[in-house]
Amino acid sequence: MAAGQKTNQLVVPQARQALEQLKQETAAELGIQNYQGYLGDVPSRLNGAVGGHMVRKMIQAYEQNLANQQPQQ
Repeated sequence: MAAGQKTNQLVVPQARQALEQLKQETAAELGIQNYQGYLGDVPSRLNGAVGGHMVRKMIQAYEQNLANQQPQQ
């Protein structure tokens, strides 16, 4: 998909830069270099791996945040 055809909208637009950084960090952890700009030549399996790992990291961060907010019993 060309850069001008993106239809996804962020719920919190201020998070755009942080999400982009997370995407770059995740791609680097998976050994994918230069994961920016045109990605049409990147296999969908790699793109899916980056997205899947991003979701895992976001869930882990959210769960950690919840655990830190819970009062100790």
